[in-house]
This record gives sequence, C-alpha cells and structure tokens, in this order.
Amino acid sequence: MFAGFSKDQRHVNGVDIAYRIGGNGPALLLLHGHPQTHVIWHKVAGQLATHFTVVAADLRGYGDSGKPSADEQHDHYSKREMARDAVELMKALGFEQFSILAHDRGARVAHRLALDHPDAVQRMVLLDIAPTLSMYAQTNEAFARAYWHWFFLIRPAPLPETLIEADPESYLRSVMGSRSAGFKPFTDEAFGEYLRCLKQPGAARGICEDYRASASIDLDHDRADIEAGHHLNLPLLVLWGAEGTVGRCFEPLKEWQHVATDVRGKALPAGHYIAEEAPELLLAEALDFLR
Repeated sequence: MFAGFSKDQRHVNGVDIAYRIGGNGPALLLLHGHPQTHVIWHKVAGQLATHFTVVAADLRGYGDSGKPSADEQHDHYSKREMARDAVELMKALGFEQFSILAHDRGARVAHRLALDHPDAVQRMVLLDIAPTLSMYAQTNEAFARAYWHWFFLIRPAPLPETLIEADPESYLRSVMGSRSAGFKPFTDEAFGEYLRCLKQPGAARGICEDYRASASIDLDHDRADIEAGHHLNLPLLVLWGAEGTVGRCFEPLKEWQHVATDVRGKALPAGHYIAEEAPELLLAEALDFLR
C-alpha cells in the first residue's frame, strides 16, 4: 500500500500527527473516518498523487497519531482542535492552502476546518455524512439502530473504552462488517492496520472522546456558527452511498445547502466506505471536481 509515499509524523498543536505524503502538484489533504486510519485511502492515493501532493493524515486519537488525555468538556477531541491539527500540519509541510477529500469523522473535521480557517481551503469533497447537528436533530429509530455506535461511544467513561479494549477485533468487525457491503471492501492488509492501531494504548479513549465531543462541544460550535450566519463559502462536493444509512435517513444535499453557499452532490452506488468500495467511481467524481 502507498507505493511511492513516505511516512512520517509532525508535532503540531501540542500533539504528534502521523501522515503519509507523496505525489506532486497542488496540496490535497485526506482525512479518514472511524474506526479506521489514513489507510482507507490506499486504493485511491496513487492515482490522486499523479495530480496532487497528497497528505494522508491520522486524526488525533486514531492510527499512529497522538492520543491526548480526556477532559471534562471534551475540548481535546473537539473538531475545532482536530481541524487546527490539520491546518498546522499542512503549514509545517509548506502548504498554506490546500484542498480536502474527507470521509466520515474526517469530513466532520473538514467541515469545522473550512469554517474556522476559510482562507486555507480551496475546494472540498466530503463523503457520506450530513452536518453533525442536522443528523443529531433528526435522529430516528432507523438511524439509531444503524449507527448504534454513535450512542454507545458517548456513554461516560470507562464503560465503552473497557468493552472495546476487551476485544478490539470484535468491535471492528461489528462496526465495519455490519454495513451494506459487509467485509468485501477491505483487504486483509488494510484491516490488519486498522486492528493494529485500535489495539494501541489510548485508542479506545480517543475514539470515544471524538464522539463525546461531537455530541457536546462540537454542537455548541455548530450552533454558534448558525446563529452568527456563518456558512461554508468554498466549492463543496458531497457524495454519499446510495446503499448507506446517511442517504436513507437524511437528504444530504439538502442539509449541506443549509450551511454552504456553493454545493453540489450525488449518491454513488455504494455503501458507507466509498473509498474502499468504489474507488474508481470516487476518483472520477473527485478528480473532475478538484482539478
């Protein structure tokens, strides 16, 4: 995986952020989702690197990045702090401006990043999410059953951490294998990386704190932006899986139109893990937009 890429880490915003970098051209930041790492991009990174300098980073709390301690307000894992990690990483690598391709949790970080640092982001592609606030506000039984982990992970510590740490592989298989495509999208090598990283000390805490932040401080930040009339003002492409929960339970394009001024999007014939389920379809849409 990631032939031609180099792997490194930088200490930025008080935390070590692990990343891979490769390619040439304008900068493109890739941000992954839960319960995975930057490895989700292994089927598309090589092709992207023929057009861009690609930086695939592990979010704080995930992969080989640092896993800060928890705090009462969950600020250490707020999307605001995660976004600051990403901006400072890109600056450290010499990129004041860049585009973003992001999935799941990483797409929530990207949303916050583009709001807090609008001059840094040129174009953005978000995969299989609606805005966090709209998803919580419109939660129904179908969504809660499919995205049970949203409500499990935000339970007070240490219950969810203890259960994940007791059997990390069962947790991974339960979350990832229960989606529409089962385990077909995932190579053994990629799954091995996801499992290796979830077994690391602090990984379960990082995941739980990420979700606890999204159900608390992140919503406060989102409400403040709405009240202040702040919108995403960059070109935005949103893609979601036609077979996934987000497309069935919400109207993603409509929800993004509420918070963005220049947005387009469509469903792809896939489930949640678009980059691993339908890499060629993703590349066609993303490259056409990003170039």
